[in-house]
Amino acid sequence: MMKETARRSNNKQFFLYMAWLVSVVATLGSLYFSEIRGFIPCELCWYQRILMYPLALILGIGTFQNDASVKRFILPMAIIGWCISLFHYLEQKVPGFAELKPCVNGVPCSAEYINWLGFITIPFLALSAFSLIIVFMLLIKKQKKD
Repeated sequence: MMKETARRSNNKQFFLYMAWLVSVVATLGSLYFSEIRGFIPCELCWYQRILMYPLALILGIGTFQNDASVKRFILPMAIIGWCISLFHYLEQKVPGFAELKPCVNGVPCSAEYINWLGFITIPFLALSAFSLIIVFMLLIKKQKKD
């Protein structure tokens, strides 16, 4: 019984740590693209940043305090960020989709600064990060129920 409790605690800590690591990499990646590469973020990029940056802070606190209760804050933010990232990615990759909500100021949201392997764009990277964070948070919940 004691070993099982310790194993669950280790799993919880691992999933918190991995989610935090993903959020930090995503935050640093977005700063790299804008501050070093000089890519100007579009409106939807800003919304994704608004949701990702606090995740790095909240997950960092939760990780180092071994407090999985942060998932109740993380999951809603990550799900909203995931939806925005998906919409943004569809604007870039699906013809005619961008016309649903054209950006009115600055960089158009359909612009692709990077296009690695024909499908990896900045919104795709954000979508992947939000997806991983959601999965790690759900795994913590699953571990708690077992």
